Amino acid sequence: MRIDAFDFILPPERIAQRPVSPRDAARLLRVRALGLEDRVVRDLPDLLNPGDLLVFNDTKVLPARLIGIRDAARVSITLHLRIDENSWWVFAKPGKRLRVGDSVTLGPGFTATVVEKRPEGDIALRFSAGGAALFEALQHHGTMPLPPYIRGGVADESDRADYQTLFARAEGAVAAPTAALHFTPELLAALERRGVATTTVTLHVGAGTFLPVKVDDTDDHVMHAEYGILPVAAAEAINATRRAGGRVIAVGTTSLRLIESAADAAGTIHPFADTTALFITPGYRFKTVDMLLSNFHLPRSTLFMLVSAFAGLERMQAAYAHAVATGYRFYSYGDCCLIDRVETAQ
Repeated sequence: MRIDAFDFILPPERIAQRPVSPRDAARLLRVRALGLEDRVVRDLPDLLNPGDLLVFNDTKVLPARLIGIRDAARVSITLHLRIDENSWWVFAKPGKRLRVGDSVTLGPGFTATVVEKRPEGDIALRFSAGGAALFEALQHHGTMPLPPYIRGGVADESDRADYQTLFARAEGAVAAPTAALHFTPELLAALERRGVATTTVTLHVGAGTFLPVKVDDTDDHVMHAEYGILPVAAAEAINATRRAGGRVIAVGTTSLRLIESAADAAGTIHPFADTTALFITPGYRFKTVDMLLSNFHLPRSTLFMLVSAFAGLERMQAAYAHAVATGYRFYSYGDCCLIDRVETAQ
């Protein structure tokens, strides 16, 4: 499909720069086949049924943005995919000036060496620290990797908590699974009383999620791979929910992509531990997920393509137009929508 089919006009003032407080006070647009309804996130127990299952992404965002020095020149680095204990693929600015073998100083006793460059523009760095020591160095020297449309990507101390979900456990993401940012302990307790179950999977969201689509047709776009784990317990919970007639609700596009990556043709989920570069566009046949809770995404982005595949392009264009017109807040710190999968979008 043509990329411009996924374009829309978004006034800059609709882009949220900080989250609301409490988190579950954010607005929620209910997107059904029969129309739209304005709600708030804390209404979720009324919108879901006993026996439904919410699937959360428990990845934890690393302070993955670093400022380094090479030959007295400043280099901005954002990690995006782990290679091994010491090495990551990164995006660097200015990346073209870096050469294999170059060393970048990131702090006292903390350096990185360029070991590979790819034509796509990303760079493999080997850090002087590895494993837990590398994560500790990131906590000391790094900042939270806010997307560029939030305060120019410049994070402050409050973002260390704001840009982390209640479920964050498995360190490795460089972007938050933002739909889950809306949940509070009080909301989870209300969902439990309602009889709604929860489970977690892990997809380490990469910085590739921020990259613009630079081609004219979806067939020519190459997704960046992200590492995911769907454990046995989550597979069993999803399969049991489907057998019992409950609905599987993916909390965020990251959870949805991982579930779909782990599903066979019949929709049965199998344990999964691998990278996925699944690119979902209209025409994709969904196997397992019945509903999607998702924030509002960038024009012409792979994430808007995904929600358009899930609910139909015209329906999501109408939903986004309503959101813009009625003051919904967009992107990572913004509001969200709860979307039914429509049969015509399978």
